[in-house]
Amino acid sequence: MSIRLVANSYGKSSIRLTKVTRHADRHDITELAVDIAVEGDFAATYLTGDNRQVIATDTMRNTVYALAADHALSSPENFALDLSAHFLDRNAHVTAATVRCAATPWNRIGTAHGPHRHSFVGGGAERRTCRIRRTRETVAVQTGLTGLPLLKTTDSEFRGFLRDELTTLPETDDRIFATLLDAEWTYSAGATLDWNAEYDRILAAMLAVFADHKSLSVQQTLYAMGEAALEVCPAAGSIHLEMPNQHRIPFNLQPLGKPNRNEIFVTTREPFGLITATLARETR
Repeated sequence: MSIRLVANSYGKSSIRLTKVTRHADRHDITELAVDIAVEGDFAATYLTGDNRQVIATDTMRNTVYALAADHALSSPENFALDLSAHFLDRNAHVTAATVRCAATPWNRIGTAHGPHRHSFVGGGAERRTCRIRRTRETVAVQTGLTGLPLLKTTDSEFRGFLRDELTTLPETDDRIFATLLDAEWTYSAGATLDWNAEYDRILAAMLAVFADHKSLSVQQTLYAMGEAALEVCPAAGSIHLEMPNQHRIPFNLQPLGKPNRNEIFVTTREPFGLITATLARETR
């Protein structure tokens, strides 16, 4: 039997970085979790343990901190682009470098005199993300977010679905719609943008749809959110969305001698419905 090495990559994951930029009138803080993976001529280390071509993952970790010291960290995308270029520029045997960044949100604490200049409060559970894959010929940029809690207390219904002898779910024309949004969009090759402005624009478009959309299903709302994102950002060629249905189930108060007013719900985490879709522009 003949066996060969078909593909390989390796790198350093979950490199935690905090940078404080000290201006005269304020401090800015950036926190990232960085993953790095490289591909290339590394067969020898897999086949014979010859490590002469191996970039130590400890070196990758140190590179993150060294480049961060000289980098403004204006956006996760710009930092990931510089990191990916670093590994290809310095290593002729590397054919591709993939860098992922996830940003922890921090907001300035509000005071009677305005936003505090050096004190912050956590911005939420969600993370802004980016993924850069750089080869010798191309650079692919993907941006997104993960774990953004969304909830609306009405304008959501679910009826007319397929029923059989195992179906117990009642139809409803007024339910809570809660989810944890994951979204990732891919920019057109060669795009050079204000990454922060594009991120804010796409997120605002998706949130506006979620808030005002008369939802007949999670699927319908997900599609409308993805469609709005692509409409406001011509540089984005496709978007992938995931929206788990975080159920809130009405609790029956009648056995407790109280009326049901559609106000009291049981919050559930598992099991949950998971709805996903990828939208892309039509090519002509």
